[in-house]
Amino acid sequence: MSKSRRTTAVAAIAGAAAFALLAAGCSSSATPGADEEVTELTLATFNDFGYTDEMLAEYTELTGIEIVHNKAATSGDARTNYFTKLGAGSGLADVEAVEIDWFAELLQYSDKLYDLSNDEVADRWVQWKTDAATDADGRLIAYGTDIGPQAICYRSDLFAEAGLPTDREEVAAMIDGDWDAYFAAGEEFVANSDAAWFDSSGAILQGILNQEEETLESTDGEIIATTNPVVEDAYNTVLDASPELSAHLSQWSDDWSAGFANGAFATMLCPSWMLGVIEGNAPEVEGWDVANVFPNGGGNWGGSYLTVPAQSEKAEAAKAFADWLTDPEQQLKAFVSTGNFPSQTSLYEAEELLSVTRPYFNEAPTGEIFSDRSAAIEVAPYKSVNYFPVMDALQNAITRVDVDETQDADASWEQFVTDVEAIG
Repeated sequence: MSKSRRTTAVAAIAGAAAFALLAAGCSSSATPGADEEVTELTLATFNDFGYTDEMLAEYTELTGIEIVHNKAATSGDARTNYFTKLGAGSGLADVEAVEIDWFAELLQYSDKLYDLSNDEVADRWVQWKTDAATDADGRLIAYGTDIGPQAICYRSDLFAEAGLPTDREEVAAMIDGDWDAYFAAGEEFVANSDAAWFDSSGAILQGILNQEEETLESTDGEIIATTNPVVEDAYNTVLDASPELSAHLSQWSDDWSAGFANGAFATMLCPSWMLGVIEGNAPEVEGWDVANVFPNGGGNWGGSYLTVPAQSEKAEAAKAFADWLTDPEQQLKAFVSTGNFPSQTSLYEAEELLSVTRPYFNEAPTGEIFSDRSAAIEVAPYKSVNYFPVMDALQNAITRVDVDETQDADASWEQFVTDVEAIG
């Protein structure tokens, strides 16, 4: 695609309004706000789903329904709140966001969620996204929002100071290959810079494991994290590289957030939704860019859903609202706003998606880049009911070594084994 055909993010939003495919495909099966008694709905998300105040005000203008949006700081905070109130039978929002890493855990309680099955949206999402949200009784218990194809985000200014190429195509060529190629580029960088190569060893571990089908759990439901050589090899690979290349930060910590602006690290694994996180943490920094590459090919990190808890007394109106939020037009706006790459298949060949650029990232053609990165995903790890707590234990093991420096790699692995045995 030539540069002349690319538009800015603002133009992409304007183009969405006139996009015939989206206009034809965004009708809800239930009329939003058809129940005249519904004047307010609550929405609970976390991090940043791209549901801006302007978008929610648009829904209010369309339906007369006011939206109260509550946003948790992290997925972990949202998970604790969700399961506590799901068990209590009250207190959840009318529409609740859930994250892919704990979605399988939620499937155990699908009877506590409203059935969102609807022939009119049956083919809206990539199939694996729909399959994962379908319970054993064939009920669709969630509507997909985004997926997380990964690229590499980098500080072109820090690259220049270290004598590395800064053009995104040249950067992609330098990193292209396996994880060793990524680490080798990092060794060249840190030899000529005071900054670290990557932000978080925990993130690198997640990126490696997301390229394997069986990691923490086997497809028959057994926890295999402590005996699976794939997991231990990834753990050791990351911790072998971290002393020289890591910024020794935990993702979502205050120090990590500050690191975007103060030049603490030069690269990071960059699922599409991370674009908004970077820009939000370092709005004044000039130098962030995106390379259309990922070690070992491709990988998905993250992605979420919207659910309607059965405890809601406004379930039909909530279903219509979730339908509207996850139709292609709204998800295109969310991508433009935050980088959350849509799971809606009708967008993948659409010029309105492919032409999106991100001014903050040196006008990077993020629509093209993350479409390519999505196509490069070959496998996603199997996740069942224990995935979230086991991954949490594994991340804690990395943190003890790389961030807190309270244990060496061997001792921390032994504690991880003990922690997993306690899970079950």
